[in-house]
Amino acid sequence: MLTKVTHLEKLGGFRLRVRFNDGSEGAHDFARMVKEPGPLLAPLRDEAYFCRVFLEFGAPTWPNGFDIAPEWLRREMASAGELTRIAAE
Repeated sequence: MLTKVTHLEKLGGFRLRVRFNDGSEGAHDFARMVKEPGPLLAPLRDEAYFCRVFLEFGAPTWPNGFDIAPEWLRREMASAGELTRIAAE
């Protein structure tokens, strides 16, 4: 199954609650990521701009075209112990 993000919730600062199509979800702090060098990450250092995140084809994406691969994000969150299973709706 192709990993996709199905829901994003902005939690303030650089934190997002993310739900994946496999039924797992969790909160992740992107503060370290936005401090990395690079022209596409520079605008994300502004919290107001960071909050402009939206989903495009199952990937968290920003207006400047920067996106995060859902597979990578899920692996990062799993290795950090940030994921839980959601109850069936």
